[in-house]
Amino acid sequence: QEQLVESGGGLVQAGGSLRLSCTASRRTFSSSTMGWFRQAPGRERETVAAITSRGYSTLYADSVKGRFTISRDNAKNTVYLSLNSLKLEDTAVYYCAAGTGWGPPVFTSWGQGTQVTVSS
Repeated sequence: QEQLVESGGGLVQAGGSLRLSCTASRRTFSSSTMGWFRQAPGRERETVAAITSRGYSTLYADSVKGRFTISRDNAKNTVYLSLNSLKLEDTAVYYCAAGTGWGPPVFTSWGQGTQVTVSS
């Protein structure tokens, strides 16, 4: 099981940007499908983005398409989520996850989350 640690969250004004990072503990990161999820209070967990093990394919929630970008650097065991043009409704705890497969992936390892708060 992967150990995943997220960083980069914080408080940002609407229209601003953040970049989240998630670093994995093991070499198996390079063979894992990676995803970002978010959960706001009182809401269901939502898939934000996912990326295949070698980064050839990505998917995004419609709500973030064109604003967020998922990427990975397997040499650094790190996956990133760039959040641009942030909106108030993007406020949530963002979680990194590792898994296998595609269409859909199955995620089995989860980070503890990092808070993103968007203010007006």
